[in-house]
Amino acid sequence: MNAETAAAPPHARGGEWLDFASIAICTLAWGTTWFAITLQLGVVDPIVSITYRFALAASVLFAIGGLRRERISLTRPQHFAAFGVGLFNFALNYAFVYWAEERVTSAVVAVMFAALAFINLIAFRIAFNQRASILAWSAALLGIAGVALLSWEEITTAHMGAQAVTGIGLTLVAVVTAAIANIFARRGEMAGAGVIGSTAWAMAYGAVLMALFATLTGRAWTFEFTWPYVLSLLHLSLVGSVVAFALYYGLARRRGYALASYISALTPPVAMLVSALFENKTWGVLALSGVVLVLLGQVLLMRSRRS
Repeated sequence: MNAETAAAPPHARGGEWLDFASIAICTLAWGTTWFAITLQLGVVDPIVSITYRFALAASVLFAIGGLRRERISLTRPQHFAAFGVGLFNFALNYAFVYWAEERVTSAVVAVMFAALAFINLIAFRIAFNQRASILAWSAALLGIAGVALLSWEEITTAHMGAQAVTGIGLTLVAVVTAAIANIFARRGEMAGAGVIGSTAWAMAYGAVLMALFATLTGRAWTFEFTWPYVLSLLHLSLVGSVVAFALYYGLARRRGYALASYISALTPPVAMLVSALFENKTWGVLALSGVVLVLLGQVLLMRSRRS
């Protein structure tokens, strides 16, 4: 059986344009969130910023579902799955990512997140007994190698002290929690939950959990009334959360979670381009070679889902 034959229905050729559009939009959205997150750090505590982000995103998704007259209420198994996604993705995953970016460069975080497709294959093999093809494993490894080349200069020049090691550990935990969240998302799909409703509830659960954690740990409920903070919050909430995750989970249901999670390997090139525009980042031959490997990995993964 292919890696995620059971995770996605047979795919019609006429819908391939939607898959490519979803991949492109998610890549552009999440590729720019790396820079946007840096604008959130400083005045407002990261946990509080995450709470704002997903509370706003959940509210918008609930409103969209209502306007489209979609079913928002969930059954108990669907709520359980949504809570798992909220806990592992929209709470733990993002908390660890924000904390990691306070300690290591975003390039290091991006390199480790490129392994998400690889870890996803392992996680779905354990949880659902789904076997991956050689092409799928090769594609995931190419993604890791490509992003490593893309960020090689930043990695080698980073000062790997105690703080950096802690940041790497936090990132590793974040990658694992993201893979676990995909398992819960798949269980929600199996339980018959809709994309908009289940994602809205998952973000709401994540926001509530982060709010409780912020309150119990005595974090200050502040807000930074500056254009950089407000605009980055809107971008992270509306584009990086509402649009991107709705498309991501839709893509995962059509083509499988391994292919969808490979977007984590596609986003670093966009993030590096944004860095070149706003932070004067220069690209070398290794970086361009890394982009080629990442794109080749995506082609292989698309082919593995057709085979």
